[in-house]
Amino acid sequence: MNTSRLDLNLLVTLEALLAERSVTRTAARLHLSQPAVSAQLSRLRDMFGDPLLVPAHRGMTPTAKALELLGPLRLALDDLRNTLHAHRDFSPARSRLAMTIACTDYVEAVVVLPLVLALRQRAPGVRIAVRRFNPAQTEQQLASGDVDLAMATPDPTQSHLRTRLLFEESYVLIGRRDHPRLRTGLTLEEFVQLEHVVVSPSGGSFTTPIDDALTALGHRRQVVLSAASFLFVPEIVADSDLVALVPRRLLHGQRDRLTSIDLPWLAEQFDVSLIWHERTHGHAGQRWIRELLVELTADATADGKPIAPKHAARRRSASRRVG
Repeated sequence: MNTSRLDLNLLVTLEALLAERSVTRTAARLHLSQPAVSAQLSRLRDMFGDPLLVPAHRGMTPTAKALELLGPLRLALDDLRNTLHAHRDFSPARSRLAMTIACTDYVEAVVVLPLVLALRQRAPGVRIAVRRFNPAQTEQQLASGDVDLAMATPDPTQSHLRTRLLFEESYVLIGRRDHPRLRTGLTLEEFVQLEHVVVSPSGGSFTTPIDDALTALGHRRQVVLSAASFLFVPEIVADSDLVALVPRRLLHGQRDRLTSIDLPWLAEQFDVSLIWHERTHGHAGQRWIRELLVELTADATADGKPIAPKHAARRRSASRRVG
């Protein structure tokens, strides 16, 4: 069969004809005229090279070829109907959806982990694949379907992508629990004298945007370690005199072994948003997961304070995390 000639409407008509075994009843079932159903039956016969239904004493009788087609045809059409129904009316408890999310290691720890735990309770058949966030590839990955959802700071040059703010993040300075030089009211001069760990997602850099700002003020901090991941940082500072600037939410569950202090003179902040392509905007399952992420982050707290956007003028790109 030449599948380029395949018309889904013809297959629906064939299914109805095999069930009703009458052109008249099929026309009524499909809300078509009898001549229209007869014309479609003629096309089906030509397509399959078989009469499919032949006249009988009452109605029509399917041929052996038609009976052979009936099972696979119903199965295929039922699968298609179920897919379309699931797309329109998503059922979390029954879904077998797989979704790919691109994000940084930090977002993976503070957002994806709670998401997966929630899914085990609400939608156990949903699977999540995590890919490392690459700002230069985000637009192409979302458009091609390699990634369904990104979580990062939106690129203002990609305004055609859909976005929704999850929360605004700020930084705190951390060190080991009994660090002798960490105290409330730490000055800029004292800050630069400490030995620092920075995070370079691209690898190898010992400077971040905060160092550019320090240079403009005539200061330079002592950076002794450049890490590729924020998740490594609490471990190294907990067992040394090193310090690091980290996103506030990364400290959840680690305050018993770390000291953290706010730096009022540091106004470095960034937004974390959902980013997705128009191609997935109307998908009921993906829309449900996006709403779940909004719910989970709204319920979360940072230092006992509700997550809420503020100080918009201070925001910087998450892809340029200061470390």
